[in-house]
Amino acid sequence: MSKKRKSNSNNKSLIKENSTPKTIAIQKIIEDDYPLFCFRYLSDKSIKSCNKADFFIDFLIRLHKLSELGWEEIRKSGRHGFGMEPLHKSKIIPKLPECVTPDVTNVHVLRSSGSNLPLVGLQVGCVFRVFFIETKFGDIYEH
Repeated sequence: MSKKRKSNSNNKSLIKENSTPKTIAIQKIIEDDYPLFCFRYLSDKSIKSCNKADFFIDFLIRLHKLSELGWEEIRKSGRHGFGMEPLHKSKIIPKLPECVTPDVTNVHVLRSSGSNLPLVGLQVGCVFRVFFIETKFGDIYEH
């Protein structure tokens, strides 16, 4: 018999009555539908030549704000605010990582800072896989 928890993502809870506190905590994070950012596939294209510490401070503040909003609010926000927009993968200049399979048509774009520089990746469930952080317009795709 499993306990049901309300979830923003409408996923059926996998929490069982005999789950450990660690398992419950992990499942709660997933069910809350807040962004988790994965940098496993991050390319150094664009960021390797950036020596502006302020850019990266702004970037961390932006990630924090996105994490507070949650995916539902992100989807409601404008694309040049805290929202997300699809971008056809053919528009990306550098090579995409191998996790972008042929069935994937679009990648996702968030803004990495208030200057509207993009953060390009792919949302998979509540996880946003970060592929590129553009520090100069045009490094990752033509605007």
